[in-house]
Amino acid sequence: MGKRTFYLFAVLLMTLTLGLTVVTQKDDPRCKDHPLLTRMPDYWLRGCNNKQFDSYAFKVSKERKDPVEGQYWWLSYYPQNYLTTKPSELQIQRNYENAVKKLGGTVLWSEKGLTTMKLIQNNQEIWIEVRVEFTGKYWLTIVQKEGMVQEIVADAAALGQDINTTGHVAVYGILFDTNKSTIKPESAQAIAEIAKLLTSSPALKLYVVGHTDNVGGIESNIKLSQERAEAVLQSLVRGHGISPSRLRSFGCGLFSPVAPNDTEEGRAKNRRVELVKQ
Repeated sequence: MGKRTFYLFAVLLMTLTLGLTVVTQKDDPRCKDHPLLTRMPDYWLRGCNNKQFDSYAFKVSKERKDPVEGQYWWLSYYPQNYLTTKPSELQIQRNYENAVKKLGGTVLWSEKGLTTMKLIQNNQEIWIEVRVEFTGKYWLTIVQKEGMVQEIVADAAALGQDINTTGHVAVYGILFDTNKSTIKPESAQAIAEIAKLLTSSPALKLYVVGHTDNVGGIESNIKLSQERAEAVLQSLVRGHGISPSRLRSFGCGLFSPVAPNDTEEGRAKNRRVELVKQ
């Protein structure tokens, strides 16, 4: 083989190799899939937006949109460039509809390029919108419905004033893992204020009373509320040095609501810890 022929052969081989090189788009490093739903095969995550609390209007009929508030996700998916045949709008919509149905959810509205779905997971309502473009690009909007977490916690003085006036006070800054008695870290400030109240009033004795909404059975809610009340008591004793002789825990379950349980806002108000003067 002459030098010229060898050179031409090498150039041809290099050209073919470059032509076969597959360029794979990488996910936005700030983003990840929602834990409930995977993406379509051979797609990459181009962008995302996640907010602890926001509102989105989901289309549920030709003329109606329902606003839903809670934890918010927006995810943008693009097909990889090497895909010669992109999935159709209907194919993408049906894939997500089937996935949500397998999780026990329902399709609330479906039209060309848009599907709205809803499902219940761990007693929480989750709304999902799939919006698809003819190019194969699609976007997921997901809202896990919930009441807004109370960020401002009453201080020890305010707690004491309510107890002296009414004999009890609700503390909404104490949060728990769903269906568990594990106290969330963001509850530390509220518990610290209770400890401050008890420290500043050495003669004060309290019942720590747990309350739930009406989701689940009566017995399980009583048990859960008792365990949560006891968890708060132990946090005060072990974490702040409060004498256990000044505290007693009690679980009231769902039997003392302060709001109707018909809405998530009402249920959020009913899930609470109260301090009652002994």
